[in-house]
Amino acid sequence: MAIARSQLLKELEPGLNALFGLEYDRYDNEHSEIYDQENSDRAFEEEVMLAGFGAAPTKQEGAAVSFDIANESFTARYTHETIALAFSITEEAVEDNLYDKLSSRYTRALARSMANTKQVKAASVLNNAFDSNFLLGDGKELCATDHPTTQGGNFKNELTTSADLNETSLEQSLIDISAFIDERGLKIALRGMKMIIPPALQFVAERLMASNLRPATADNDVNAVRNMGMLPDGYVVNHFLTDTDAFFIKTDAPNGFKHFVRTPMQTAMEGDFDTGNVRYKARERYSFGVSDPRCVFGSPGA
Repeated sequence: MAIARSQLLKELEPGLNALFGLEYDRYDNEHSEIYDQENSDRAFEEEVMLAGFGAAPTKQEGAAVSFDIANESFTARYTHETIALAFSITEEAVEDNLYDKLSSRYTRALARSMANTKQVKAASVLNNAFDSNFLLGDGKELCATDHPTTQGGNFKNELTTSADLNETSLEQSLIDISAFIDERGLKIALRGMKMIIPPALQFVAERLMASNLRPATADNDVNAVRNMGMLPDGYVVNHFLTDTDAFFIKTDAPNGFKHFVRTPMQTAMEGDFDTGNVRYKARERYSFGVSDPRCVFGSPGA
């Protein structure tokens, strides 16, 4: 008895889906080291940054309590993108029993493509961190020396003088993070948690953070960054960063890097009546971005 095309597809699709899932999961989700993931049920998400209150004044005996207004600062918008790709196997390939060989090869390639695109999209936020063509809601690029505040001042999350990763630039970055202020000019207790670097800097980072003594010196000084427990989450290498000498420090700011998932990974398979081809596709919708630039400190390198 002949097997109907629809029955053939039903038999083969679960295997291809399993193969796709195994291949897709082989690739490290490097973006998870940077972003906090949230779900979305809309075409876009917006986060309104609140300015908070100013310093609390002293209340004199018998006087009325002072009131303050928590104004809005700026809005961060996340517009979800649809990422999709498909392949088809000809009717003749199915007839010639080439389906199994081609479909498994194509399915793995499709999974690699989808996984690669997600990591490129995620890393693009940092790759464009110093580019004035990619601005946040406050009108500045992600890493800048003059992020404006509603109080009229500004704060910086970039080294005043760009520098390569070394002991001096790392310590200055941590000092600058401790000087962060909020939208009303109040000091906030943020600290650097994790360094994010390209592969070219992994050996420098290891020497800076793992040595018991100061690296590259003959003195018997302690490694202050290590001894003081700075950067408690260590460092991570992101293979999709394009600048070989730029480095970033992720802070513990609560509303920073966000990854919104609108539609999780979906796969589908169908036969085309006109051509007789078998088609298989993968699709997902998501967005990457930043709400509060205080979540990161960076240097583009010297």
